[in-house]
Amino acid sequence: MAHAKNHDYHILNPSIWPFAGAVAGFVMLFGAVLFFHDRGPWMLLIGLVGVLYVMFGWWADVVAESQVGDHTPVVSIGLKYGFILFIMSEVMFFFAWFWSFFKHALYPMDPGGMSPAVDGVWPPAGIETFDPWHLPLINTLILLCSGAAATWAHHALVHENNREDMKRGLILAIALGALFTVFQVYEYGHAAFGFAGNIYGANFFMATGFHGAHVVIGTIFLFVCLLRLMKGHFTQDKHIGFEAAAWYWHFVDVVWLFLFAAVYIWGG
Repeated sequence: MAHAKNHDYHILNPSIWPFAGAVAGFVMLFGAVLFFHDRGPWMLLIGLVGVLYVMFGWWADVVAESQVGDHTPVVSIGLKYGFILFIMSEVMFFFAWFWSFFKHALYPMDPGGMSPAVDGVWPPAGIETFDPWHLPLINTLILLCSGAAATWAHHALVHENNREDMKRGLILAIALGALFTVFQVYEYGHAAFGFAGNIYGANFFMATGFHGAHVVIGTIFLFVCLLRLMKGHFTQDKHIGFEAAAWYWHFVDVVWLFLFAAVYIWGG
């Protein structure tokens, strides 16, 4: 009785994952530096595999904790607040790329990038931008429909306790997210400008490329939720993992709307 739990908090057992994650992250960073100096990609790939392994193992432990009842109402609130803070950090991450894009659009620099151009133009001379009303518009509609499908899945679980409709919504959201990625790769393959040599290309590929990476991550996030649903996880009252995935997916939607309006339409 002296060791009986009489509170709603979850006292974590000792875990190797924080230390392993720090080591893997350092190896990946060091490998990236070597890769940028033409020393080969192997250290970078080893670090990446390590990071992915830590992510899989750590989140598997979190899922197991949720299934044995460790995610009490108090713990659940903490998880939600933590994920909200994570999304806020992501907002600031993309804010930096928007800042760079608008700064160079409003105050174009000379080709050397050392001083403001007298008759600066944006996009820089010789850059042929994408027509926003063709493939970018199609991709916008695809991603919005994917977000609507994720909302359908959430409504089916929380308001109707309809697991079959939740499954259909998740499958549709995942399929549309994957289709968005395919079209994004196709668009990159037909770009009339590259990453290096001009500030427009660097800003374009960094902003849209990181968004594309988030789409891939979000698609995997939703796919994991689908696998958990098929294993009997999630109820009307306890579905934090899926709720976090839905929040993340809607964040990806909103970022793309800003990218479409700012980079493709206004910036083009």
